[in-house]
Amino acid sequence: MVTTHHVEAVRDFNRFYTARMGLTRGSYARPLPEIRVLYELSHGTTEVAELKRALEIDAGQLSRVIAKLEQQGLATKAPSAVDARRQTVTLTEAGAARFAEMDAESAGEITRVLDELPDPDEVVAAMRSLKAAIAPQGTLTLRDLEPGDLGWLVQRHGELYAREFGYDQSFERLVARIVADFDPERDRAWVAEIDGTKVGAILCVHADDTTAKLRTLLVEPKARGRGVGGTLVNQVVRHATARGYRTLTLYTNDNLHPARRLYERAGFTLAESTPERSFGHDHVAQTWSLTLKP
Repeated sequence: MVTTHHVEAVRDFNRFYTARMGLTRGSYARPLPEIRVLYELSHGTTEVAELKRALEIDAGQLSRVIAKLEQQGLATKAPSAVDARRQTVTLTEAGAARFAEMDAESAGEITRVLDELPDPDEVVAAMRSLKAAIAPQGTLTLRDLEPGDLGWLVQRHGELYAREFGYDQSFERLVARIVADFDPERDRAWVAEIDGTKVGAILCVHADDTTAKLRTLLVEPKARGRGVGGTLVNQVVRHATARGYRTLTLYTNDNLHPARRLYERAGFTLAESTPERSFGHDHVAQTWSLTLKP
């Protein structure tokens, strides 16, 4: 049973944490909903409906925040490239620059606080425990690549596709070649985590000046059915659109039914089918395509 003691303890912690982390100073002086919207948009063009779900705020409040950012020249709103009935929001150059300043200031403040602690790892572990206790279902987040991620991506593709589809090692070698060709200067990758545990990944790679490719979508079995795959695919679509690509393509096989459904929901259409024997099996190789609109 929740008592007034519990309530006061939470309030006391909130006051302490807000002051200790400097959440009322510098860039944090901007209203929290605005900061959250800027953070979400920093990852690429985002649909208004997705912002609403991610931020868990009502449509009216979100609309006011977006309108304010537009008035300040930090964001723009336009119809979706996939469905004109939906609205997307994109950071302007000024908005991206402002967020970069805020992000750097925030990182500096957090670093300063952690540097003063005898054991930063212990504090971060406690934060993760608190997060897990408050959100027992787990929180899905996307992050950039870290050391070891690309090797993990190759390994898990090899293991999972061998176990689930009987693919031979030629498939793992294909994924390894794709990863080896990854160019961090012009390509982008995201790793999906639930409470700090890797559960998926995806690449968006450069094909030519107008075309990008969605590659190596991976979702761990334990995380399937939780929106991980859709979140990763939508992230690639948003990124490719924001970077000015006109077309987004992907390669898959006809037996990968869950992945194909994800692509269809994202607006991809089948462009080419070719019967072939690869990875130790006969199947139909497929190329899917999505036309992007700026």
